[in-house]
Amino acid sequence: MADETTQAPRQESSSSSGPRPAGRGGASNGPGGRKFFRRKKVCKFCVEKIDAIPYRDVRTLQQFVAERGKIVPRRLTGVCTRHQRRLTRAIKQARNIALLPFAARF
Repeated sequence: MADETTQAPRQESSSSSGPRPAGRGGASNGPGGRKFFRRKKVCKFCVEKIDAIPYRDVRTLQQFVAERGKIVPRRLTGVCTRHQRRLTRAIKQARNIALLPFAARF
């Protein structure tokens, strides 16, 4: 009687079937099998001991603005949270007095 009961076959989850796709993470690069080592980003302002970020320093602020005019996030620049907030405020002030563009030219 136990053989007569039918159960739906289990579906394997996509993560457990087959080898993992090559991509990010701990994937080995090349025949040596070495893992990619990403260097920890350090805050430029903390290293140079800059506490106040002046909105008039356009050359510094432009490093943290993308081509399209967007403020680059801290995970890409490596700036700490405190300085990212001050940097954002300085960029917005510089935009309001026309030192930096709001958007890119097309």
